Amino acid sequence: PARISFSIGADATGRLQAAARAVGVMHAAVRDTLAYTSQRKVFGKPVAEQELARQMIGRMGGRLHTSRLLSHAAARLVDAGDGQIEASLAKLYASRMAEYVTRDAMQLFGGMGYGEETDVSRYFVDARVLAIFEGAEEVLALRVIGRELERSGLGTNKEEPKG
Repeated sequence: PARISFSIGADATGRLQAAARAVGVMHAAVRDTLAYTSQRKVFGKPVAEQELARQMIGRMGGRLHTSRLLSHAAARLVDAGDGQIEASLAKLYASRMAEYVTRDAMQLFGGMGYGEETDVSRYFVDARVLAIFEGAEEVLALRVIGRELERSGLGTNKEEPKG
């Protein structure tokens, strides 16, 4: 039992570390995107002032912020001796959001975003691998999170639909 408990704790810690890495990658991508789009001009004004770019940057910031909040909340639960499912959810969500955020960063950098000499292209590769280690997305979603939701009764509808 002690070994099993330690193993489960290690899984949660590893998943929290992956979530934290995803948050870090997103933070770097947003920071670099803000700097680049504030300087790069298109159609006579900075990219950051174009409506579509502003929407994309806002969405990037929102994804970063929610991932950070979810990761912090899960870490507090794990520190208190609970939070296994929350750690898995934080890892799943943050790693997926890191892919979206870094893809949008590459898009906003234009052709420069795909060059291997830019940090933004590396962020995308880093984000992609986060979805794989410490539990691939599909395994987390189906086996870990889905199984826990079933066990808790949240994954089933006990009432018949009305209508």
